[in-house]
Amino acid sequence: MPEPRWHVSSAVVTVAPEAMAEVRDLVGRLEGVEIHGGDATRLIVTIEGNSTGTLGDRLTEINLMKGVLAASMVFEHAEETEELPCPLT
Repeated sequence: MPEPRWHVSSAVVTVAPEAMAEVRDLVGRLEGVEIHGGDATRLIVTIEGNSTGTLGDRLTEINLMKGVLAASMVFEHAEETEELPCPLT
């Protein structure tokens, strides 16, 4: 059985200006999603998970939110879990 992989992607979420507060709140509550910035109509986010499918599912979930005009993946990266650095103890 192959080792699990860790996936991360960045995405730009375009939002109707009147829906920004609600969308920012909803996106910020999603597991594996972090908001890094934005402006009046866009959010810059990262999405983390254990598969490309997980990332795609989360991006679809964002796309389907009321007030979201588009959510587009910009970049994706994956690593074998053994390649990840060991945490300091």
